[in-house]
Amino acid sequence: MSTHTDTRTWFITGSSRGFGRSLASAALAAGDRVVATARKPEQLDDLVARYGDRVLPVALDVTDPDAVQAAFAAARTAFGSVDVVVNNAGYANLAPVETADEEDFRRQFDTNFWGVYHVSKAAIPLLKEQGGGIVIQFSSVGGRVGATPGLGSYQAAKFAVDGFTRVLAAETAPLGIRYLVVEPGGFATDWAGASMEVDDVPADYRATVGALADLLRGGGAAVGDPDRAAQILVRIVHADRLPTHLLLGAGAAGMALDYSRGQLAEATVWQAVSASADTGAVYPVDLPANG
Repeated sequence: MSTHTDTRTWFITGSSRGFGRSLASAALAAGDRVVATARKPEQLDDLVARYGDRVLPVALDVTDPDAVQAAFAAARTAFGSVDVVVNNAGYANLAPVETADEEDFRRQFDTNFWGVYHVSKAAIPLLKEQGGGIVIQFSSVGGRVGATPGLGSYQAAKFAVDGFTRVLAAETAPLGIRYLVVEPGGFATDWAGASMEVDDVPADYRATVGALADLLRGGGAAVGDPDRAAQILVRIVHADRLPTHLLLGAGAAGMALDYSRGQLAEATVWQAVSASADTGAVYPVDLPANG
């Protein structure tokens, strides 16, 4: 039964599992319609059986811009409009930057950043024509805090997604398009399971990359509930109170706050040195004392 008086149409990438699956299910349970894209749309057959023509499964590889355009065309044919676009498709493999296979590093970036680029770019003309809409970009707390050993490609892409989205928000604000960057911490999805390949970790990186590999394999970082997170996002969309960024999970919020406090403290300590780089400013100035 629908819990809302207004029906939204969602376009969700990576809908076959993880956050995408949870979000598709939550939106449908709320009475909305969903264009559920996946590399293997047959994995969505149970949603079709349950929700009928309120769900449209579409085959999509987000790294293929022509396929992205075709998916939006199918969405428009089926539902006439799209209210919420969700860039969720993504994955990570674990390896030190020094020893990671370069092609694998690039493939991850192709999905995690360029996929977001293709989908966002294709969505803008449709949302413009409609007079607005919402784009939700799945990042990670690592896309704000970073420095997670072994996730060089994944976190570089997530930082890029955030920067890219901030520019999009500034460019399209007069067009009624709004953006939400979602930054989860550890959640009980298969992100660190079947979706992740872990390279052999050289001895030099056992204390850093190896420690993370052990943690992920043990499930120690996965305390978040993806179904609950999906329900939160559906509530936010329907309440129409959209933050620019949303951290998900107490651990993510704590990490982000600690990081922001550290950034603010460092910028304050070095502020006089920063200002001395300007023409006409007092120069030189003393460097901050150690500690």
